[in-house]
Amino acid sequence: EKYNFFNPKTGITFSAGNYQWHASYSLGQKEPNREDFESGKSQIPKSEILHDIEAGVERKSARYSWSAEFYYMRYKNQLVLTGKISDVGAYTRTNIPHSFRMGLELQGKIIVADWANFGGSLTLSSNKIRNFIEFYDDYDTGGQKTISRGNTTIGYSPSLVGNATINFVPLKNMEISLLSKYVSKQYLDNTSNNTRVLNPFYVQDLLINYSLKKILLREVRLTFQVNNVFDKKYEPNGYTFSYQSGGQLVTKNYYFPMASANFMVAANLKL
Repeated sequence: EKYNFFNPKTGITFSAGNYQWHASYSLGQKEPNREDFESGKSQIPKSEILHDIEAGVERKSARYSWSAEFYYMRYKNQLVLTGKISDVGAYTRTNIPHSFRMGLELQGKIIVADWANFGGSLTLSSNKIRNFIEFYDDYDTGGQKTISRGNTTIGYSPSLVGNATINFVPLKNMEISLLSKYVSKQYLDNTSNNTRVLNPFYVQDLLINYSLKKILLREVRLTFQVNNVFDKKYEPNGYTFSYQSGGQLVTKNYYFPMASANFMVAANLKL
């Protein structure tokens, strides 16, 4: 296969006082990868096309800053997993005629005092496939069957992701940070089936940094980090597959659980 891509990008930025506005459009095109071509002669993959539109505003001052960014990513022939298998029985990606990602990204930071500041970000998004068709194995006949799922959510694409950071500086060379993260429900595949999901989760980490300067070395930076402070049990990733056996549709879900509360100690030396 031969490809000739022209991927332009254009944009405009305008600044006035402490505000800055910007908008851009870009076109991205990409060839299928090697595994996509190995799907067999019966399915020659097409190249992917992406139209990306973004617009945003940002404000900065001595004590605080914030920004808002809107994006719309429209795909043509995006390659996604549908459950379809190749000539040798391996799961293969299939071109989807129409899909998109659209969302709003918000960020902010405020300095309360010399010893404390707060920051955070929030992403709200809609990630959809139009007229998705699911393939699954039929062990009764040895072939595959299909289900038309209509408009579905792209797998592993949460509609809400939030992060928050609280920083304290109790001593001149010490910083204590509490890091929080929230991720909403995600689907394990592209079917929007509520029996194939990753549950939402909220976790917090604690980070303490302490620096010793010009004591034998130029700087010694000590780090103590506690991950998953409140010992939350959650699974941020996994996979699923379905098949028909004995006339019944069977779905298997598998999850990758994260570690319980754990800590790390590190020392960084500058000569």
